[in-house]
Amino acid sequence: MALHRITGLSVALGSVIALAAGNVHADGNGNAEVTSAVQHDVLHSLRGTMPRPDDFSKGPRNHPLHPLPWLDGPGNPPDGALQGNPGGTFAPTLGSGVDGVGNGFSGPQGTFTVNSAPPDTNGAVGATQYVQIVNTGFAVFDKATKAVVYGPVQSNTLWSGFGGPCETDNDGDATVVYDKAANRWVISQFAVTAAPYYQCVAVSATSDATGAYYRYAFPYGSVFPDYPKMGVWPDAYYETFNMFNGNTFAGAKLCAYDRNAMLSGAAATQQCFQLSTSYGGVLPSDLDGSTAPPAGSPNYLLNFGANSLNLWKFHVDWSNNANTTLTGPTSIPVASFSAACSGGTCVPQGGVKQKLDSLGDRLMFRLAYRNFTDHESLVVTHSVKVGTSRQNPYTGVRWYEIRSPGTTPTVYQQSTFSPDTSYRWMGSVAMDKQGNMALGYSTSSSTLHPAIRYTGRLATDALSTMQAENSILEGLGSQTGSNLARWGDYSAMTVDPVDDCTFWYTNEYLKTNGAFNWSTRIASFKFPGCQ
Repeated sequence: MALHRITGLSVALGSVIALAAGNVHADGNGNAEVTSAVQHDVLHSLRGTMPRPDDFSKGPRNHPLHPLPWLDGPGNPPDGALQGNPGGTFAPTLGSGVDGVGNGFSGPQGTFTVNSAPPDTNGAVGATQYVQIVNTGFAVFDKATKAVVYGPVQSNTLWSGFGGPCETDNDGDATVVYDKAANRWVISQFAVTAAPYYQCVAVSATSDATGAYYRYAFPYGSVFPDYPKMGVWPDAYYETFNMFNGNTFAGAKLCAYDRNAMLSGAAATQQCFQLSTSYGGVLPSDLDGSTAPPAGSPNYLLNFGANSLNLWKFHVDWSNNANTTLTGPTSIPVASFSAACSGGTCVPQGGVKQKLDSLGDRLMFRLAYRNFTDHESLVVTHSVKVGTSRQNPYTGVRWYEIRSPGTTPTVYQQSTFSPDTSYRWMGSVAMDKQGNMALGYSTSSSTLHPAIRYTGRLATDALSTMQAENSILEGLGSQTGSNLARWGDYSAMTVDPVDDCTFWYTNEYLKTNGAFNWSTRIASFKFPGCQ
């Protein structure tokens, strides 16, 4: 039976209702919880670090999913923003692509053997390199040639010599983001083999992802910090979690790490707010482009509710934590939707009976922010149900552009991309410096192996429309195996910080039917008019 979130709140379309921040747990004075990193040090060179020789041979293991205990809302409303088949202009022509880390992938540090699933594929593009991380392993690529220059190595190689669980555990849920203002890489993963739990964060000392790193371990006690997601902002690195006491959801936790301290390797603290169990799957905004947010702007955080998005504003003060505030959520009405697969497993694959998890119970990484000086924009996506027949409840990718998040946030445009009755899910969306957008996702059906596809729109296209889809790679196999319903927790669309035009996308696929044999792909493209 599907679990539904019932908010008891009725809103009229076009209205915005600000809710009291009474769901925030802080210290006894209402301030943010402040804790120091329990340890920090410097890794002088990743290139000079010997990777652990044994981790890729262990396993295989299936990473457990902690589902959120609510979805879209009561009932099963039809999609209110369906675009359907766009026809006409096609999304930008694909540039050259390469396989990323996956089964049999080789690089200077050896060959990768899949020992866990799903890969949780994500990556980021920097000044000269592309870094891809797939849960428990990563590699660095030359941006110009797409040749691998470092890796594959276990993700915890970054914490070699650090000591403690960050060094010994390689538990995954890892992400990488690029701090465009400082030209630094920020790579993090949790250490959760046993309590107390930690989030391990490494900030590169330069724009070279194979060089030195400043390393930190932030503590979370005995409450499991699941599904960590990071966003870069001028005043902090913002990290969000879904917290669990055992298998019982304890609410989202929203944290800020001291970015200025971490850019120099100094001792750092975190400031956190704990939300109630009414809220999960919250994403922090991640800055794109060369224009900073307005001075003093809070970080914007988002999740979805019943036919709505919820927005929080997190302002951190490192000199006086009594001035740190979390306000919201503000409820932003959106077109009606039902979560894909009721948030669970229903995506079919060609040639096999095993169906895949939609992860339709949460927004998809990243929540991309951009300041165009005359307006601010947030873009984000999630998976929704489109098909109305019991036999084929196929899914599509709902995307939004939210404007004016700092004042009165409004839905500037929104649409569900679903050009046919295949299932589309696992989306990621971003926007270039001209306001053009690119949306990547997985596609599958009972006659189609999971494929990697994308679409896009020009800023001048009709609002709430995407162009016809293009294919990055059509899969040659489907995922099998007992209890292997997971198909990653996310993919990643990022924008080149140098030209601010080229989109880079990474996602997973299979070359043959099987279990624990996934591959990944890295591709890039841009709209011809963006220079």
